[in-house]
Formats: sequence, structure tokens, C-alpha cells
Amino acid sequence: MQLGFSRNRIAQCVVVLAGAFMLKLYYSAASADQLRWILAPTTSLVELVSGASFEFESYAGYMSSDRSFLIASSCAGVNFLITAFLMLSLRKLLGDRSKEIAWVFIPKAAVIAYLTTLTANTARISIALRLQKMPAGIGWFHPAQLHRFEGIFVYFGFLLLLFVISEKIDAEKTSGLFRQPFFPLIIYYATMLGIPLANGAYRQGPDYWEYSLFVFLIPLLLILPLAAFRYYRQL
Repeated sequence: MQLGFSRNRIAQCVVVLAGAFMLKLYYSAASADQLRWILAPTTSLVELVSGASFEFESYAGYMSSDRSFLIASSCAGVNFLITAFLMLSLRKLLGDRSKEIAWVFIPKAAVIAYLTTLTANTARISIALRLQKMPAGIGWFHPAQLHRFEGIFVYFGFLLLLFVISEKIDAEKTSGLFRQPFFPLIIYYATMLGIPLANGAYRQGPDYWEYSLFVFLIPLLLILPLAAFRYYRQL
């Protein structure tokens, strides 16, 4: 192999990509009932953190007791779960060629990505509940834009934190691109922009392009300070 990948490593990469693809395909058509494996624990954690109470309504999601907030399928964070799983898995599989990696690493990465998703979901929804009580819009953002900004900021923030922690654990094993903060950015752009674009999301019109602008710019605001800090440390 010119790139130094064994057959086992290639097979592991294929399994990771296939798993991410199947989960994305499942999520694209899943109802709230089919997503209770992630919505239910998310809601329980939100109730614990926020003090709010929710009841499940079939095919809708978890409705707050005052019926002002719905934790629906779009709140499941499955896209973030896929992104976190791909980042953890590909960073390890593509960046560490010094030894064979046991297959058990893949389900471990999936579990870590799932737990991180629950935490990120809880933070995002709890913040959204607080924002809901504020005056309509803040600054230049109307409520829908503010909700979008907050979601992207929280999710990418958690992805970046997960990357930093995984990097600390494997600091001696991974090199090159896979130790740079731009690696999670590449994965994030691929899943949040590349896949929807390939599926024809651009046909949605102005709303998609506004979403794309948010997804493109907000992670940069988070990652550039970290990249600059690392650059100056290496001088």
C-alpha cells in the first residue's frame, strides 16, 4: 500500500463510513417515536438541568408542560452524533499508522460520540429554553436566527472540546493534519454542508444559503483563536 494502510485499516474505515451513512439515511426518515433512543435521555437531562417538565407526544416529540417548547426530531442531534463519530474514528484510523487498531475501537468511539451528543443536546436545549424567555431577537438576530446561531455555536464548541480531549489522550500517537484544530472543522463542514449540498439542499432557496453562511462562519469564530494560540506557541 503506497499510503501505508493495511487491509484491516481500510476495512475499518469502510465500516466507519458505512455506519455513518446508514445512520444518516435512517435519521432522514425517522419520526420522533423512532428517535426516542436519543430524545428520551436528552429530555431527562434537560429536565434535570432546567427544572422544566416534558411529556412525550407520539410523532411530535417531548412537549413542555406549558406547551411552549417541543423537543422534536430536529433536536435529536443525530447529525452531531455522526460528525463526532467520524471525527473520533477517522482521526484515529487515518492518523495513527504505527500499529494495528483493534475493532473494538469503533464501538467505543460510537459510545463516546453518543454520550457527547447527549451532553451537547442538553446544553443546547437548556440554553434555548432560557433564550425563549428573553425579548424577541437579540441585536441583529431575529429569534429563528438566534436559535440557529446558538445551536451551531454549542454543537461545534462541543466538537472542538471533544477533539482537544482526544488529542490530549493520543498526543504521542497522532501527527500531521489529525493533530490540528482544522481537522474537526473539515469533518464538520463535510457533514453539515457537503452532504446536504450533495442531496440538493440548495433547492430550498434563501433559507439554505443563510443556514450555510451560519455553518461556515460560526465555527471559524471558535477555531481561529485556538489555531492562533497554537501557532504562537510553536514560534
